[in-house]
Amino acid sequence: MAYFKIKKQGDIAIVLLNQPNSPVNVLSASMLKDFENLINTIEEDAEIKAAILYSEKADCWVAGADIKEFMAMQSSDEAEELSRGGNKLLSRLANLNKPVIAAINGATLGGGLELAMACHYRIASTDKKTIFGLPEVKLGLLPGGGGTQRSVKLVGLRNALDMLLTGKNVYPFKAKKIGLIDELIHKEGLLQAAIKVAQTLATKGSNRKARKKGMLDKVLEGTSFGRNFVLKKARETVSRKTRGNYPAPLKILDCVEIGQDSGFAAGLEAESAGFAYLHGTEACKSLIGLFLAMQDNKKLKSTAKTHQIDSIGMIGAGFMGAGITEVSIKAGYDVVLKDISLTGLGSAMKTIWSDFSKLVKRKAMGVVERDKLMAKITTSIDDKSLKNVGLVIEAVFEDTELKQKILAGVENNCQSNTIFATNTSSLPIAEIAARAKHPANVVGMHYFSPVPKMPLLEVIVTDKTSARAKAIATNVGLDQGKTVIVVKDGPGFYTTRILSALTHEAIQVLKQGASVEFIDNAMKDWGFPVGPLSLLDEVGIDVAAHIARGNLGEMFKDRGIEEDDSVQKIADAKLFGRKSAKGFYIYPKKGKKTVNKDIYKYFGSEERKELDKSKVQKQIGLAMVNEALLCLQEGILSSAADGDLAAILGLGFPPFTGGPFSYINSQGANTVLTSLNELHEEYGLRFKPADILLEHAEHDKAFI
Repeated sequence: MAYFKIKKQGDIAIVLLNQPNSPVNVLSASMLKDFENLINTIEEDAEIKAAILYSEKADCWVAGADIKEFMAMQSSDEAEELSRGGNKLLSRLANLNKPVIAAINGATLGGGLELAMACHYRIASTDKKTIFGLPEVKLGLLPGGGGTQRSVKLVGLRNALDMLLTGKNVYPFKAKKIGLIDELIHKEGLLQAAIKVAQTLATKGSNRKARKKGMLDKVLEGTSFGRNFVLKKARETVSRKTRGNYPAPLKILDCVEIGQDSGFAAGLEAESAGFAYLHGTEACKSLIGLFLAMQDNKKLKSTAKTHQIDSIGMIGAGFMGAGITEVSIKAGYDVVLKDISLTGLGSAMKTIWSDFSKLVKRKAMGVVERDKLMAKITTSIDDKSLKNVGLVIEAVFEDTELKQKILAGVENNCQSNTIFATNTSSLPIAEIAARAKHPANVVGMHYFSPVPKMPLLEVIVTDKTSARAKAIATNVGLDQGKTVIVVKDGPGFYTTRILSALTHEAIQVLKQGASVEFIDNAMKDWGFPVGPLSLLDEVGIDVAAHIARGNLGEMFKDRGIEEDDSVQKIADAKLFGRKSAKGFYIYPKKGKKTVNKDIYKYFGSEERKELDKSKVQKQIGLAMVNEALLCLQEGILSSAADGDLAAILGLGFPPFTGGPFSYINSQGANTVLTSLNELHEEYGLRFKPADILLEHAEHDKAFI
């Protein structure tokens, strides 16, 4: 057995999991074959009274299934056979007459957690690398190894649905609380504790305690009426959130419901059939493609010694500066946080402390770890405090002269090879670096708000940016847990530019007479998580107006996109969006937001009319898609794959499409070209299709 080694300690078999030539253990067809042999060995060896599954990988137990192997399957029948075969094996494990204990340290996800749930007892370490989850829904799939059935048995219906429908990670203490894990211990004592459990189970039988149920759980899960109520509400929530674009959550609910109504075996059959069905969906292919692209993105990291730094200077202690500092210290960097105000520094430190304390409360971080991380921050109002850092990131107001002044101060006080990164969403990096002594050291690092949660970092390089500056910015971003896209300098770079095209067109539809809620709901139905006008409120209407006044607005005007001062008029009226409690929507202190109907006076008549939804979706959506094409055509993007990643992770472009370029591939370049030509004829030059689309349509080429 290549994946397993058995080491006996008396009548206990310690099974060491260690996938050859891989940093992690994953489930695959060859691993399952080995696992079948392992079960046979445990079953047939009379000397073995109990077994322990223990990983030799430092931070991983079993990190899910081999996604690339899954993608290589030619038919959904193969997927169904894989699921059915896996379920048969795990059912054999669960029904084995000898106890098998999962001794878990590190990531235990997807099929790995399904394997653990089929064991008779689960003991896990409290290490921060130990996490549990069923993330298949994020890949457009459902757990195909009994996860929809065993999770309900172990943690109850409501907890199981939370895991199955969100795919979120569960940390050790929460896992113990809900009954997913039976026992927790420090990782150094894990194996010895598992041996004791194995000896007890082998001689005395199971001593697992049933999960404690509160009164609400007893009512909602202990009766058919209660279970049906929970499932009905879950189905309503899923339908509202997915708007029919993601089939996996509803399939998961089907499997759970069948298992509840018709029994465990019927649930497993439904699971295998659902697994096969989802394998063939475009949503699944797109979401897995996105996942693999994010994994490949990590390979951008440079190992050259000259590309490594250990300290960062952060100028600006506002919301963005605090967020960048937080992800930087979590990545292991020492940070000098510099601001002109002690009050600002105190506010930033309070924000970071609060974020970490929430993790401590959830037991996802220890008190000692929090305190050690906070100690990595040095606060200062003195420019000279940045003297020895390897990289300075500034996150101040979007003003070119101010950023130039800060850059000059850094060059006067820091080493000649210190990299300077400006966090800007639209200002050209070349203009910021125009007066620099060392323009090769200047790079853009465009973070998205809120920094600790948003997964994208857009690194922007000019013609003068050195390879070292680009590599250091990229390395830092990857260490911070970001997916990093490197783009060339230009107005709005990539993400702000295509977002501006989207929001500009939403404004035009508003001027055509559509209501605010109609526009937002139409684009949410198309697949965006947030409507474009809601997004403008979140970004800040004053910020959008500022961007429109700059280089990006000038470029759009040259392209035939008419100058539109309506957003500026709204900003002048102090309607900034959420931060001023009023924009396209009104944001009360309590309760839900409502449409601000007074805003219609800036867009013609206050009377609104119904427009054709599919036509509006094309008008707004394809404005963004065509802008993405122009960015690739002009060399702002180096690849279509980068464009897909950035549009989804930074702006919420419908993930189930795979991104703007994958959307073109799935629809067909000719189809998209026809739609753009129709829009060009109706609305003018701003919809003129990018030449690169004509080329791909003519030669029937896909964007890769």
